[in-house]
Amino acid sequence: MPTFCAPDGTDLACHLFGEGVPLICLPGGPMQDSDYLGQLGGLSAHRQLIMVDPRGTGRSAIPEDAASYRCDRLVDDVEALREHLGLARLDLLAHSAGANLAALYAARHPERVGKLALITPSTYAVGIAVTGESRLEIARLRKDEPWFGAAFAALETIVAGNATEGSWQAIDPFFYGRWDAAAQVHHASQDGHRNEEAAAAFGAEGAFDPEATRAALAEVDSPVLLLAGETDLNSPPGVVAEYAELFPNTELVVQPGAGHFPWLDDADRFVATTATFLG
Repeated sequence: MPTFCAPDGTDLACHLFGEGVPLICLPGGPMQDSDYLGQLGGLSAHRQLIMVDPRGTGRSAIPEDAASYRCDRLVDDVEALREHLGLARLDLLAHSAGANLAALYAARHPERVGKLALITPSTYAVGIAVTGESRLEIARLRKDEPWFGAAFAALETIVAGNATEGSWQAIDPFFYGRWDAAAQVHHASQDGHRNEEAAAAFGAEGAFDPEATRAALAEVDSPVLLLAGETDLNSPPGVVAEYAELFPNTELVVQPGAGHFPWLDDADRFVATTATFLG
C-alpha cells in the first residue's frame, strides 16, 4: 500500500486498483476512508484508481493539529500526492463531500487539473443550498417502495427540524437506487469508517469562501463531469445542474434510477459514463 507525506509531516495512505493512467479518487463522508468506494463498479478496468484515505481515516495517520482537517487545508494533501506521483496534471474523481475538496483544489491549482469528475457532489464549497422541499420532491419518486411510508415520515421530521437518531436511520433507503441486500450490506459496511472529530472540523469557519471559489471555477478550462443520481435526495439533480453551470467546459449526466452511490446502483452504466468522459 503506497504512502506519501503531507507538508506537515503526516503520513497519508492510498490504495491502488487496476493499471493505466492514474485517477485520484477522493471519498466523501466527510472524512471517511476510501473503503466504501470499492473499485467504483469496475472503473479499475479502465484506469489505475488511486483511492485516498484522508488524514485521520483508514490507514492514514492522525495529524498533530486537528485544525488541519479543515477542507481548505486538505488541498495541500492532494497537491502533495500529485508531487509524489510526479504528475504534471492529475485526473481527479470525487464523491459527495469529497467534491468540496476537489473544487477547492481546482480553484487553487487549475493548471494542475486534467479532467475532473464530481460524482453526486456536495455543494457547500460553492454555496449552493439544497432545500428541504427539493429533498421531499425527490423522495416522492420512491412512493411505490414498500419502505416508503416510514422513511418519508422520518424525512418530513428531519426537514421540519425535529430530527431524532431514529429519523436519520429510517431514511437510509433513500440513498440507494434499490434498497436490496447489496445496498444494505454496503450501508452497514460503512460503520466505523468515518473520523467524527475530523468530520466536525471539515467545514469549520473559514473552510469555504463560496464567492471566491465560484469565481475561480469559472476560469477552470479543464473538462468537468458532474454526475447526479436521478433519485438522490442528498445531491438532487437540479442542484447538481446548477453546480454544472459554474464551469465553462462541463458535461452533466443524470443516471437513471440511481441514488447517492451510482456505481452500486448500475455499475455498467456508471463505468460507461465515467470511462468515456475520462478517455
